[in-house]
Amino acid sequence: MNVATVATHPMIELRRLHRYFGSTRAVDDVSFDVHRGTVFGYIGPNGAGKTTSMRILATLDLPNYGDAMIDGFSVINDPDRVRRRLGFMPDNFGTYPNVNCAEYLDFFARAYGLVGRDRHRALRYTMGFTGLDKLAEKPIRGLSKGMKQRLCLGRAMIHDPSVLILDEPAAGLDPRARIELREMIRQLAGNGKTILVSSHILTELAEMCDRVGIIEQGRLLAIGTVAEIQRGFALHSEVRVRVLGGGQPLRDWLAQRADVQNIVLDGELVRFSHEGGLEVQADFLRHLVLAGFRVVEFGSQQKSLEDVFMHVTRGVVQ
Repeated sequence: MNVATVATHPMIELRRLHRYFGSTRAVDDVSFDVHRGTVFGYIGPNGAGKTTSMRILATLDLPNYGDAMIDGFSVINDPDRVRRRLGFMPDNFGTYPNVNCAEYLDFFARAYGLVGRDRHRALRYTMGFTGLDKLAEKPIRGLSKGMKQRLCLGRAMIHDPSVLILDEPAAGLDPRARIELREMIRQLAGNGKTILVSSHILTELAEMCDRVGIIEQGRLLAIGTVAEIQRGFALHSEVRVRVLGGGQPLRDWLAQRADVQNIVLDGELVRFSHEGGLEVQADFLRHLVLAGFRVVEFGSQQKSLEDVFMHVTRGVVQ
């Protein structure tokens, strides 16, 4: 995140947002904010409330209670100002098979009120950024899935919005297309765009997002960096230590510590779960050496975003 571009107010803000469909609480008292230049990952199972939240932010739906803000403007009271500042990329989008890429983006540039040099400049930049400049004359019906996703991203960013809402942008993409999309999202954030992105591909989100929010049954269960959520839920790291002379003395020493669990002995190798981040583990290694253990291998593996997700959620659908 570029610290120099951080605004004094959040670019995206949900304030006690509620959206009900009959007895189903699709969004149930959700609050969070996202600042400029930040990529925020919105995580949850199908039916958790992610798309409903995004539709409200995109002024396509209204909450029953609460409010949502884009760059300080309410989606309820100032929807026109919100739309000028927002680009929305839905999980499914309409295309027109009888037009080419340049015509499609030009149509949306005109729809946003861009004219003359501003429109041509926006088209050149957007097509160059998304890599569609070489496919300008290609009919949309002939595009691959990855190129169609780039086209949809181009449609969302053609009017140079300050905020982008991306709903499952990597769905159905091959590995190369996902990597390229991730790089484009990080570049947009580096240029000062604020991005909220949902995805089921948690490894992708872990690599591109500054913060994440986990939602299930309409309720926000956790929010922060992956490390912050790990600390908040006391998630342990998996540590492996190899010592000379056999691991039994080390196992006995570890068994006396309250911050160590699940000890497994395998000859000179000992595996266990340990509380704390990298600084705590560095101190732990120092204590091992001072205790007289001849350590020849020490490694740890932090819980992944998938591990965090499985720990926080219960797999319940509405």
